[in-house]
Amino acid sequence: MNVLANRQRGHDYDFIIIGSGFGGSVSALRLSEKGYKVLVLEKGKRLTEKDFPKRNWSLKKWFWLPAFRFFGFFKITWFRHVTILSGVGVGGGSLVYANTLPVPTPEFFKAPSWAHLADWEKELGEFYPLATKMLGAVQCPRLEIGDRALKTLAEQIGKAEGFEPTKVAVFFGEPEKTVPDPYFNGRGPERAGCVFCGGCMVGCRYNAKNTLDKNYLYLAERHEAVIQAEAEVYDVVPVGKADGSEGFRVKWRSSTALFKKRGEYTCSGIVFSGGVLGTVPLLLKLKQTSLPNLSDKVGSHARTNSESLMGITTFDKETVFSDGIAISSILHTDEHSHLEPVRYSAGSGFWRLLGAPLAQGRNVVVRMAMVIFDLLRHPVKNLNVFFIDDWAKRTQILLYMRTLDSAFRFSRGLFGMKTEAEMGVRPTAFVAEAGDLAKRYAGIVNGKPMVLLTETLFGIPTTAHILGGCVMGKDRNEGVIDKDNRVFGYRNMYICDGSMISANPGVNPSLTITALTERAMSQISEKSRYV
Repeated sequence: MNVLANRQRGHDYDFIIIGSGFGGSVSALRLSEKGYKVLVLEKGKRLTEKDFPKRNWSLKKWFWLPAFRFFGFFKITWFRHVTILSGVGVGGGSLVYANTLPVPTPEFFKAPSWAHLADWEKELGEFYPLATKMLGAVQCPRLEIGDRALKTLAEQIGKAEGFEPTKVAVFFGEPEKTVPDPYFNGRGPERAGCVFCGGCMVGCRYNAKNTLDKNYLYLAERHEAVIQAEAEVYDVVPVGKADGSEGFRVKWRSSTALFKKRGEYTCSGIVFSGGVLGTVPLLLKLKQTSLPNLSDKVGSHARTNSESLMGITTFDKETVFSDGIAISSILHTDEHSHLEPVRYSAGSGFWRLLGAPLAQGRNVVVRMAMVIFDLLRHPVKNLNVFFIDDWAKRTQILLYMRTLDSAFRFSRGLFGMKTEAEMGVRPTAFVAEAGDLAKRYAGIVNGKPMVLLTETLFGIPTTAHILGGCVMGKDRNEGVIDKDNRVFGYRNMYICDGSMISANPGVNPSLTITALTERAMSQISEKSRYV
């Protein structure tokens, strides 16, 4: 279909895309390939290998905290029901994610929350392989100590067949050797082979990680798309008719300058791709001001992958967990649950500041009592954990994920967004199976399981996979967008990012966001047909 058949001439751009993560980057390439004049506005900075920190103690290079003049690419946001880890910068979450790209199990496609809209397994059948190819995902070629321990765990619990290497977006050429583009027939940038340093989530300094600035965004710029970094959008106003059919005025301000530079552009169509923490708060604000026709479901049906994050610190000084890539194996404990070993590069021990003994209980009093008991029972082990020579070398993080039909709602509060329980079981940091698996794993590697202190104190789970808030529906009473990602109530307006995910995938969602956006962009006709 043609979303711009009646587009008004004289706009600065045909499409403006807000955000440059997995949804925004796909949109930028596919729309520019179709002949549209495209602008991408990204709040974060454009970073190169030299800008990434060697370890996560370099807080100014790692964290995104503009108020403190920290202009990194990693962000932590706390809410009542969840703590969210996310990425900021040209390339969005790809800069900080663990480059793992699994296809969800069939249960995801058949979830009642969106299965009535389409046969999703069939609809996405051609787009998952396309996304996999574009992101350069291949099976990890080697297993590390932490992976072999996971394989042993799989055998212990009778799930040996559930263990497998991950598919990851990494170039496994000769380590550090630079070669011409190996992915796009020479049209992409030069690449260098992975050195297996474990630094994927601290920013790849070796040009081996297939971040979005090395595929979709790079190719989009070759098709004359414009990427403007350090530009935070704060308003979107229809031009002419209220439904946006005559275009939009997009207002932005500098996200890094001490004295806020401002500007605005007009466009015929717009794609919101700022991720849950960008798109949802912006649309909640605009619904009360310049975009009142947005669905009342903005902010609803937000989800996580029901994760538990646990660190297993070994007391064996010969064991090194930091070698490898961020995630190189996965164990499917059943059809609903998955366990992955996650690693940071040597020296990246920031998380040790937030560690606490594994304690699961119904309230903070019970949990703190368990922590105190653990400290008294194992004083030497706990001291060893906190003062270990190199936390990243000696600690294997375990990421447990499961498919769980629950959701919460984002809404506007006095100091920004807030959350409230909406459907199903409230997100929790304490999953019995996850705790049991962590203890078993600790036994295998001669280690001690730890969790984040914030989880112990407040019972709030931590997620790197925040999803939903602008989900699909058959109409505006059920969702914010239709099955083709078009926003109800407006013309030529799309949402393509994690906020569109309408069910819990139970695994890392980046490939799914990419595939869904590929499908959405495939519905838009080439501009040349209407010029």
